[in-house]
Formats: sequence, structure tokens, C-alpha cells
Amino acid sequence: MNVASIVHGFDPAFPVLQPSAGIGGDVPYLPADPSTVLWGRLPRTGDRPIATMGAGDTVVVDTVSHEGILDDQGSDPVAYFGRHGVERDFVLADAVEVTATRTRDSLAGPHIITGPIAVSGAQPGDLLAIRVDDLTMRAPYGVVSTRHARGVLAHRIGFDGDYGQFCAVESRPEGWFGTMPLHPNRPHRAAFPLHPFLGIIGVATDTEDRLSSVPPGLHGGNIDIRRLTPGTTLFLPVQVPDALFYIGDPHFAQGNGEVALTAMEAPLRARLTVDVIPAAQVRAGLGRPVGPFAIGNGLLIPTGLDADIDRALATCVRNAVELVVSMFDADPKQAYLYLSAATDFTISQAVDQVRGVHGEVRVADFAHHAGSDLAKRVLERA
Repeated sequence: MNVASIVHGFDPAFPVLQPSAGIGGDVPYLPADPSTVLWGRLPRTGDRPIATMGAGDTVVVDTVSHEGILDDQGSDPVAYFGRHGVERDFVLADAVEVTATRTRDSLAGPHIITGPIAVSGAQPGDLLAIRVDDLTMRAPYGVVSTRHARGVLAHRIGFDGDYGQFCAVESRPEGWFGTMPLHPNRPHRAAFPLHPFLGIIGVATDTEDRLSSVPPGLHGGNIDIRRLTPGTTLFLPVQVPDALFYIGDPHFAQGNGEVALTAMEAPLRARLTVDVIPAAQVRAGLGRPVGPFAIGNGLLIPTGLDADIDRALATCVRNAVELVVSMFDADPKQAYLYLSAATDFTISQAVDQVRGVHGEVRVADFAHHAGSDLAKRVLERA
């Protein structure tokens, strides 16, 4: 795979965060080593958890990016990143170890999945609430790529093929930025703000086989919603006893649509807190199932998932109507009209077999909140 280097003589913006480094306090820590990860497959019913936690507990979990370790990149992250000026000490040891000791089947996705993690007492019908407390960048670089004819412009002359771009992280007074050149023979470059998030957060599926990590679904998984930054809680319908949740596909930045195929893929350390909303509260608070949804930073975020983008949008709008009705005691028709006037519906990603759409409903638009236990437990996280 052709991946261009950003500069000659890479100058790292901060030290890498190696496994176990910087861990302190009483919060359990889960590394991304060969014994705690799956490669390209998602947890299923009956899988043995790597750890168990209770409702209200917090955990720190490392993730590894798949960029730099894949077959078409040489299956050697030290050599791969070394070609872009990254010294050996600035390559993550867990990325090296996973690449050297784990394999993936040809039909699996590319993602390294850390998990599953059991949540004691969670049962099918419950909602698992996963709050993203904090995300820490583990390396001062990442990669954006397109491959396998999966981008939006696949099969278009000039855009098809397998290629990508090594990107460096740069510190500016207004925050962290990713940087990349815009032409191989000219000095022009672009710089874009970084907003790290986890592309994959999910629960185990009630299936005999482990599903590919690529398509998202009712279980969550590869939903690629860039709004899932710290302060946001994702709600997932539990599929199997103890939920068996997992994370992966760490991103430093992504445009809505993720049109070429990947975001700026780069490793993160996540601090997460989990809660369980019982099925009885879910049934009493929602008129119909709405699939994965999120809340945080002032936004209520419904989702819609389908192989067809039009159906994904329609599903997202139906789910948004249900959430507005359930959270704010609205009439369904009035909720529909409100959404048309005040809510953005955006393509989350268009490249993962199942397309994703998400809405952004401003909680501050509503003076009245519903009195159900579910509404209280969701809206308190806004």
C-alpha cells in the first residue's frame, strides 16, 4: 500500500503512551495485548470476558489502531512507521506484539478490538450506558487511507486504488491539530483540529459466529459517530447476559461521511464509566425500540443504520421522533415538525457496508422534560 510521508525528519509533538505507562489510582486498567484483543471480529454470546465490572464502575482501556500493522502495509509497524521518520521508541509496543502474535481471517475486518468486558447483571432488554470520561492520544501521528474499492469514489478514475497519508500531530495555542501535505511536489499543507473519539463501541451479539468488525448494527460496533467525544454517553441495547462490551477503531479526527474509507486512525487510551438501565424502565419510557443512541455536550443523538442510505435516514428520523416524544412529552407529529425546523441529520459514515446517519437534537430547546425514570436517567447526562 502506498502511504506518503508527511515530512523528512519526523518531529514528535509528545512522547508515545506505552502500555501501563501513566497508570495510577484505583481504576482498573486493561491493556491491548494479544490476550485481550480480537482482530477484525466482534465478541459473541458465550465469549469469556477479559474483565468484569459492575454498574457505576469505571475502567481505563488501551486501544491500538489497525493502520501500520495490516498485511498491505507489511505487517511490521516498526518498519512501516520508520519509513516516515518515526524512531523505534515512538512505536507502540502493544501494536508490535499484537502484529507479531495474532492473525485475522481473510473475511474479517481490519480493527483491533479490546474486550469483551462483562457488566455484572446486565441482561437482554436492558440498556448499557457507556460514558466516555476521557480519551488520551497515545502517539503523535496517525494515518488516513483508502483501500479495497470501499471509498465513496471507488472505481472513479484518479481516486481508486490503495493509498494513504501519514499525518503528524502538531500543538498550537488553540489545541492539537493533524497536519498533512496537499501535493507531493509542493510545500502546501492542510492542518485540521483533532477531536478524538472511538469509532467502535459495542456489545456482544447473540450469534454463534463472531461478526466482522466492519458493519455496525443494533449492537453498536463500528458506528463512527464523531460526536462520541468525552462527556458523551452511548446507550446500547444489551444482546447477551453481562453485555460483554468492547471498544476499538480509535480516531483522532473524522469528517462526517468518512468518505475515503478511514478517519485519521491513531491509538487512544479511554476512560469509561458504565451503567445499566433495566428493561422495565426502557419499556416504560420508550414507545418503541430506537437502537443505539447517545447524549452529551448538550445534544441528544439518534442513529439510523441500513445498507441503503435513504432507509438509514428514514430510520434515524423515526428514532429521533421517538426520542423527542419520550424525553420531552411531545406529540409525534409535532416532534416531526420540530426536527424539520431545528435538527441536523448527517451521514456519519458511508463506507462500512451498513451506512450510518445520526441526528443532533439540542436538549436546551426543550423547557419541559418527561417524568419517566428513563428520561431522567438519559437527560441527566446531557
